[in-house]
Amino acid sequence: MIFRAVLLCVVLGVSIAFPGYQQYVPNGRNVPNPCPGGKRTWAGVGHYDSHGAGARNLFGLDFASSAHVWTRDLCMADSDLDGETNGVELGDPNCVWTSGQTPEGQATGHPGICEPMNDPKCLSVNVNVVC
Repeated sequence: MIFRAVLLCVVLGVSIAFPGYQQYVPNGRNVPNPCPGGKRTWAGVGHYDSHGAGARNLFGLDFASSAHVWTRDLCMADSDLDGETNGVELGDPNCVWTSGQTPEGQATGHPGICEPMNDPKCLSVNVNVVC
């Protein structure tokens, strides 16, 4: 009985903790899933796993380095090395979005996963992606 209670707390803690960061990046709840045949969106934007578990991807590392704040530097960076800035991929090409506001556009890519995934330049960047 105690084991079940502890397990439930751990599962709830993991499932609730990561989605809180979605509000700190533009379109954080609507980042496209780059994996073929996967869910429409990628909930764990800063992680290689779509659920927000495990290791952070390059965007997740950059986001942590910016103290989990959407900054102009984070917006202008190309965390996943695919040639598009994080701002362009998340619908804030002019880097003017602030938390609680509506982004200028829709998310068109994933800032932490190099796209298209089968592009030779992306293969080494995406080695840890869990589709």
